Amino acid sequence: MIVSTDLTGVDELLAQRIIAVAVSIAPCLDSLPDGSGRSSAVAILRGIAADVADRGSRMVKSQRMGPASVEYTSTDSWFSADDRSALRSLCGAVAQPGMPVGQFPKSGLVNRLWPE
Repeated sequence: MIVSTDLTGVDELLAQRIIAVAVSIAPCLDSLPDGSGRSSAVAILRGIAADVADRGSRMVKSQRMGPASVEYTSTDSWFSADDRSALRSLCGAVAQPGMPVGQFPKSGLVNRLWPE
Protein backbone atom coordinates (compact mmCIF):
# COMPACT_ATOMS: atom_id res chain seq x y z
CA MET A 1 0.00 0.00 0.00
CA ILE A 2 1.29 3.45 -0.90
CA VAL A 3 1.05 5.97 1.92
CA SER A 4 1.64 9.70 2.14
CA THR A 5 5.07 9.23 3.76
CA ASP A 6 6.26 7.54 0.54
CA LEU A 7 6.00 10.92 -1.20
CA THR A 8 8.88 12.54 0.67
CA GLY A 9 9.07 16.31 0.67
CA VAL A 10 5.37 16.72 -0.12
CA ASP A 11 2.73 18.19 2.17
CA GLU A 12 0.85 15.31 3.79
CA LEU A 13 -2.61 16.49 2.75
CA LEU A 14 -1.49 17.01 -0.84
CA ALA A 15 0.12 13.55 -0.85
CA GLN A 16 -3.10 11.97 0.42
CA ARG A 17 -5.13 13.70 -2.29
CA ILE A 18 -2.71 12.57 -5.01
CA ILE A 19 -2.79 8.98 -3.74
CA ALA A 20 -6.61 9.00 -3.56
CA VAL A 21 -6.87 10.11 -7.19
CA ALA A 22 -4.21 7.59 -8.25
CA VAL A 23 -6.12 4.74 -6.60
CA SER A 24 -9.30 5.82 -8.40
CA ILE A 25 -7.37 5.56 -11.69
CA ALA A 26 -5.62 2.26 -10.88
CA PRO A 27 -7.30 0.44 -7.96
CA CYS A 28 -4.54 -2.17 -7.83
CA LEU A 29 -2.13 0.39 -6.31
CA ASP A 30 -3.41 -0.55 -2.85
CA SER A 31 -2.34 -4.15 -3.36
CA LEU A 32 1.04 -3.70 -5.06
CA PRO A 33 3.73 -5.70 -3.26
CA ASP A 34 7.03 -4.09 -2.36
CA GLY A 35 9.10 -4.29 -5.50
CA SER A 36 9.50 -2.73 -8.90
CA GLY A 37 5.79 -2.05 -9.48
CA ARG A 38 5.41 -0.22 -6.20
CA SER A 39 8.60 1.78 -6.66
CA SER A 40 7.48 2.77 -10.17
CA ALA A 41 4.13 3.94 -8.82
CA VAL A 42 5.84 5.98 -6.11
CA ALA A 43 8.14 7.54 -8.73
CA ILE A 44 5.15 8.53 -10.88
CA LEU A 45 3.34 10.01 -7.89
CA ARG A 46 6.44 11.94 -6.78
CA GLY A 47 6.71 13.45 -10.25
CA ILE A 48 3.06 14.48 -10.15
CA ALA A 49 3.54 15.97 -6.68
CA ALA A 50 6.53 17.99 -7.89
CA ASP A 51 4.50 19.38 -10.80
CA VAL A 52 1.54 20.18 -8.56
CA ALA A 53 3.63 21.90 -5.90
CA ASP A 54 5.24 24.43 -8.23
CA ARG A 55 2.98 24.16 -11.30
CA GLY A 56 5.94 22.85 -13.33
CA SER A 57 7.43 24.35 -16.47
CA ARG A 58 5.38 22.05 -18.72
CA MET A 59 2.25 23.89 -17.55
CA VAL A 60 3.41 27.26 -18.92
CA LYS A 61 1.36 28.24 -21.95
CA SER A 62 3.00 31.62 -22.61
CA GLN A 63 5.13 34.21 -20.88
CA ARG A 64 6.14 37.81 -21.50
CA MET A 65 9.04 39.83 -20.22
CA GLY A 66 7.58 43.29 -19.82
CA PRO A 67 5.49 43.70 -17.85
CA ALA A 68 6.27 40.23 -16.58
CA SER A 69 3.45 37.75 -17.10
CA VAL A 70 3.08 33.99 -17.14
CA GLU A 71 0.00 32.21 -18.46
CA TYR A 72 -0.61 28.60 -17.46
CA THR A 73 -2.55 25.97 -19.37
CA SER A 74 -5.92 24.99 -18.01
CA THR A 75 -6.11 21.35 -16.98
CA ASP A 76 -8.88 19.25 -15.51
CA SER A 77 -6.51 16.94 -13.69
CA TRP A 78 -3.08 16.79 -12.14
CA PHE A 79 -2.55 13.49 -13.97
CA SER A 80 -1.56 13.61 -17.63
CA ALA A 81 -2.66 10.92 -20.07
CA ASP A 82 0.83 9.40 -19.79
CA ASP A 83 0.59 9.32 -15.99
CA ARG A 84 -2.81 7.63 -16.15
CA SER A 85 -1.70 4.96 -18.62
CA ALA A 86 1.49 4.30 -16.67
CA LEU A 87 -0.45 3.78 -13.44
CA ARG A 88 -2.93 1.49 -15.19
CA SER A 89 -0.11 -0.51 -16.73
CA LEU A 90 1.22 -1.30 -13.26
CA CYS A 91 -1.97 -3.24 -12.67
CA GLY A 92 -0.87 -5.55 -15.46
CA ALA A 93 -2.91 -7.09 -18.21
CA VAL A 94 -5.11 -8.87 -15.70
CA ALA A 95 -8.60 -7.45 -15.99
CA GLN A 96 -11.09 -7.73 -13.19
CA PRO A 97 -14.04 -9.95 -14.08
CA GLY A 98 -16.92 -8.03 -15.59
CA MET A 99 -14.84 -4.94 -16.34
CA PRO A 100 -14.21 -3.69 -19.88
CA VAL A 101 -10.83 -4.31 -21.43
CA GLY A 102 -9.73 -1.54 -23.75
CA GLN A 103 -11.91 0.50 -26.07
CA PHE A 104 -14.20 -0.84 -28.73
CA PRO A 105 -14.67 -0.27 -31.62
CA LYS A 106 -11.63 1.50 -32.93
CA SER A 107 -12.21 4.20 -35.50
CA GLY A 108 -12.63 2.67 -38.90
CA LEU A 109 -15.19 0.98 -41.08
CA VAL A 110 -17.55 0.06 -38.23
CA ASN A 111 -17.81 3.65 -37.00
CA ARG A 112 -18.53 4.86 -40.52
CA LEU A 113 -21.29 2.30 -41.05
CA TRP A 114 -22.89 2.64 -37.61
CA PRO A 115 -21.95 5.94 -36.00
CA GLU A 116 -22.72 6.30 -32.30
